[in-house]
Amino acid sequence: MSQDLTPETPNTTATPSAEGRPAGSREEGWAQRSLERVALAAIEEQRRARRWRIASRLLTLLIVAGFALALFGRLPGGGAETVGRHTALVDLRGVIDSEGEASSENLFASLQAAFEDNNTAGVVLRINSPGGSPVQAGLIHDEIKRLRGKHPQVPLYAVVEEICASGGYYVAVAADRIYVDKASIVGSIGVLMNGFGFTGLLDKLGIERRLLTAGANKGFLDPFSPMDEGQKAHALKMLGEIHQQFIDVVRQGRGPRLKETPDMFSGLFWSGERSVELGLSDGLGSVEFVARDVIKADDIVDFSTRENIAERLAKRIGAEAGRSIAARLSAAAPLQLR
Repeated sequence: MSQDLTPETPNTTATPSAEGRPAGSREEGWAQRSLERVALAAIEEQRRARRWRIASRLLTLLIVAGFALALFGRLPGGGAETVGRHTALVDLRGVIDSEGEASSENLFASLQAAFEDNNTAGVVLRINSPGGSPVQAGLIHDEIKRLRGKHPQVPLYAVVEEICASGGYYVAVAADRIYVDKASIVGSIGVLMNGFGFTGLLDKLGIERRLLTAGANKGFLDPFSPMDEGQKAHALKMLGEIHQQFIDVVRQGRGPRLKETPDMFSGLFWSGERSVELGLSDGLGSVEFVARDVIKADDIVDFSTRENIAERLAKRIGAEAGRSIAARLSAAAPLQLR
């Protein structure tokens, strides 16, 4: 059996690649795919930039619209013109605070609109407030006195529904008369400053308080330092001064109607029925009763300023920023008429 011993000729034909391409074209394919990826990435980047431009323009439009609403949306009583003789209603609701609904800014706008309306026969200030800032309460009280002097023909009556305590009562005594429900809560003529002391807890945790100040009392009543008796005495003196201001306002507003007792200015509060007996209020009655039987103008027009969502949001953001700064400037708690 013969055997073919002829040398085998090498095959010089290129072997196809795994992708069906000659091995010599692999680098060209890789370059092409890289260019495609770069091009797709550029297109995607352009799309993202376009979406961001649209979103930023929409956000800008929303911010502008929000400020426009905040500027023009706060109209007392919905901005409606009144027709005919009526009783003007203004609400004081919640904690009296510069950033809240019961701020002097809101009450000023409502009260001024109510008094200046030519068809207003009388104003009812409906109060549902546990108190709050003595400064804000004082500003509202003084504005009521100013408007009553400017418009002597327009009486103002306070009507208490649930609660009229502390700063709320500070405002109420500016009225000609105060009407309550027999179960209303009235009084709490006092001032407080509260806070916490953490010195014992820090000792147990092995934490050292390091407070550096320029000024001996700059860290006034710091909650992480032992109580300083001199600072405590100063705070009590200041509280006493503000308390006396409150007492003077009540005495001036109520006059001979007030039947003082030893605990009247102690911070206690009473039912509406008992407040009438003490001369803290004048009688039982609702908003409708005062409009119908006292002012004798049955139609009630609400002049209360209502904050819109945009304004509440803007105030909330501003308040949070302000509180953050204030917390770093002072550790002392705010004074409150509560």
